[in-house]
Amino acid sequence: MEDSTADILEQLKAKFDATSQDMNTFLKGLSVSNYITYWDYIHLDTLLTLQKPKTDIPDEEIFIVYHQITELFFRLSINELKQITEFQEIDSEFFIRKVLRVNRYFKVLSHSFDIMSKGLDPKQYLKFRDALAPASGFQSFQYRVIEIMSTELLNLVEKSARSQFTKDSSVDEMFEHIYWKKGANDAQTGKKTYTLIQFEEKYQDMLLNLAREMRNKNIWACYERLKEHEKPEPLIEALKQLDADVNVNWPLSHFRTAVQYLVKGQKPLRATGGSNWREYLRPKIQQRMFYPELWTEEERLNWGRNKIDVIFSEINS
Repeated sequence: MEDSTADILEQLKAKFDATSQDMNTFLKGLSVSNYITYWDYIHLDTLLTLQKPKTDIPDEEIFIVYHQITELFFRLSINELKQITEFQEIDSEFFIRKVLRVNRYFKVLSHSFDIMSKGLDPKQYLKFRDALAPASGFQSFQYRVIEIMSTELLNLVEKSARSQFTKDSSVDEMFEHIYWKKGANDAQTGKKTYTLIQFEEKYQDMLLNLAREMRNKNIWACYERLKEHEKPEPLIEALKQLDADVNVNWPLSHFRTAVQYLVKGQKPLRATGGSNWREYLRPKIQQRMFYPELWTEEERLNWGRNKIDVIFSEINS
């Protein structure tokens, strides 16, 4: 049953009285305000001016728009993760609902990567990509935020350095060994790429502060605070899917495209940022997972292996 006009006015009066505002002033303002339109609400005119190609090659616009869409899905994911980490008395039903939302976002992202792998003209891509150096998808700040919010920092430490730390080790010390620092070293010299230098200059302090903040409130910490009977199988499966989506399916979507454009039928090309993408994007090599406790030993050892085999089979067929 819809509220009557009198009920609505009472609700408005209570709202404005709570902040000592004059309701009549707001009602007068409403009477002369314009109706909102779809294009104004989503700022469509502004949105359509945010594509600024570096070249005149037509397919570069596809590349830009797709990455902008990706960042918007990352924003949606962070919105859900924030609600989990900031909820004071979390319950499993709320937890599951929010994680499933993130999973849906990443499912869309992974499946939509065909826009890149099949939708770009190879000749056009190989022309305009050189104009983008040293920019790289590696520099996605929001993707790093999702990682830090999702797991204990120890799980993001580069594989060869993990044994030096425990989950109680200094956040600052672990952060110095976070996997992406090594992943963005130059494949030939081993030194920091300019891509990484730029990224750290802009985001290092923000990400380190986030890591400190998330130490006891990341998604795994929230899960561990639940009692055993509050950890139903659907929640465990949702977390495992989140882990697989972010650390296997999404990187391999990039890997499939990179192999297609940068390897097949030619000498392998370097990433625009200069990193060793063939190792950085392969889950089996990185052995990076958010929730290793939820996986069997065999699953951990073969992390992403089946899917990478399928990719090479598709590429070579």
